[in-house]
Amino acid sequence: MTRSDTSAHQPLPGRRLGLMAALAIALALLGACATPAGGGAAQEEILTESDEPAARKRARIRLELAVGYYEEGRTEIALDEVKQALNSDASFGPAYNLRGLIYMRMNEPRQAEESFRRALSLEPRNGDVLHNFGWFACQQGRSEESFGAFRRALEIPSYGARAKTYMTLGLCQARAGRLEDAEHSLARSYELDAGNPVTGFNLANLLMRRGELTRAQFYIRRLNNGEYANAETLWLGIRVEQALGDKVAMSQLAEQLRKRYPASRELAAYEKGAFNE
Repeated sequence: MTRSDTSAHQPLPGRRLGLMAALAIALALLGACATPAGGGAAQEEILTESDEPAARKRARIRLELAVGYYEEGRTEIALDEVKQALNSDASFGPAYNLRGLIYMRMNEPRQAEESFRRALSLEPRNGDVLHNFGWFACQQGRSEESFGAFRRALEIPSYGARAKTYMTLGLCQARAGRLEDAEHSLARSYELDAGNPVTGFNLANLLMRRGELTRAQFYIRRLNNGEYANAETLWLGIRVEQALGDKVAMSQLAEQLRKRYPASRELAAYEKGAFNE
């Protein structure tokens, strides 16, 4: 791939980071999974340009174009490029993986599932495809199936996106009401990537829901002291400090909220005293 995927792993300041809203962010992270290099599957030998058949080379170039269009939100053009990639090489697994992501974005679950299953039939130990299929199953409400796919990805020793997969597993576990499991998954993701604000926010939010206020305070304070603080993180911080009885910290966060986000629904909730809604 000629495009870097690092930006997909760092949400922008001001992005909403709610427990369920973060599922949308997790989906954005999946765009980085459309790499044709194997995505966590072990390679027996490194292929060089002279080893690559002409049909595979054409397919790879088309897929690179498709990834670019997908990242730009030009979904139908990306799908057309994927189709051309598969016309060149119908056995090119990464093209089916990206096709699944595209159909997810287009709200076409039947085609998305068929695409991911075809990708897995070609590369059953591709961690990126397993992650994407897990996210797809989570979105469809098939919780146990999604958990299994995430865990299969995490069992692959060479899989490199473990923090992302633990985070998404945790979000799906929380969505299914498996709060203790979700806490463990999010905590593991945080250990691997403490700088991810989506993980930090959702871990703090989950700990507050479970009544572990001091631990929630640790994570949300760290987030609010950094560059990714926004109206939602400040509001969570206010609610944690209010529950702990720290009026000074609560007032300081409220002042930030008032100055930086005067039109926010979070400030409106604060002024109504709606701490538990």
